[in-house]
Amino acid sequence: MIQALLIIAALALAAYFLLNRRKAQAKAWVKIGFVLFVLAALWAIVRPDDVTVLANWLGVDRGTDLLLYVLVVAFMFTTMSTWIRFREQELRYARLARAVAIQNAVAPDEELQDRK
Repeated sequence: MIQALLIIAALALAAYFLLNRRKAQAKAWVKIGFVLFVLAALWAIVRPDDVTVLANWLGVDRGTDLLLYVLVVAFMFTTMSTWIRFREQELRYARLARAVAIQNAVAPDEELQDRK
C-alpha cells in the first residue's frame, strides 16, 4: 500500500514539475536531473532490496543510510542553488534601482530653478 502511495506521489510531483514550465523556469539540466531523481525514487520504492545491494557495493551498511546520504546531498544542492538564485535576483534589483535613479535624476541647477 505504501509503495503505491509513494509511486503516485513521485509521479504527481514529476508531472507538476514538467508541466508547469513557465512557473518553474528550470533549465534543461535541472529537469533531466529531476527526472533521474524521480526514476531513482521509483526504483527504490519498487525494489528496496536493490538499494541495499547498491549501498553494500558502495561501502554503506544499509540502503536507508545510502538514501539519507543522497537526500542530504540533494538538499545541499537545492539550498546552494536557491541561495545563488536569490543573490542574483538581489543584484538585478540593485541594477534596476540604479538605472531608475539615474534615469530620474534631476540636475542640481534645475532643482535650484524649481525652488525660485
